[in-house]
Amino acid sequence: MIDRITFDPQVMNGQPCIRGMRLTVRRVLEILATFQDRAVIRREYPELEDEDIRQALEYAGSQLDDKVVNLAKAS
Repeated sequence: MIDRITFDPQVMNGQPCIRGMRLTVRRVLEILATFQDRAVIRREYPELEDEDIRQALEYAGSQLDDKVVNLAKAS
């Protein structure tokens, strides 16, 4: 269930955000890529909860197209 990702045209131009804050899903992904230590993330972004991070990752993953490509073996 993804209930912490919000869309509001008045907040960040309607981009997917965390709980209506001015913190976009994209920014959360950038934070995770930059700060691999969750303790540092908690210190820098105290408003960001573990469930916010989990749902941001779930939402981002759901937006990617996952296609299976059959590769023919050469004889």
